[in-house]
Amino acid sequence: MTGLAAAVFSVAMIAAFVLLGFGVKFALGTEYRKNGLLMIVAGLVILANVGIWTI
Repeated sequence: MTGLAAAVFSVAMIAAFVLLGFGVKFALGTEYRKNGLLMIVAGLVILANVGIWTI
């Protein structure tokens, strides 16, 4: 894997973990529950894509 590809996957993993973390925070609240659930789904999709491309 080249340096650029590794950097892209690293940024994608960081973004996925941030989405999952804040998605859980928002989903447990009352006002932004739908946004939190969508953030969790987006984080899981990014994790799946990185997994597909690297394995």
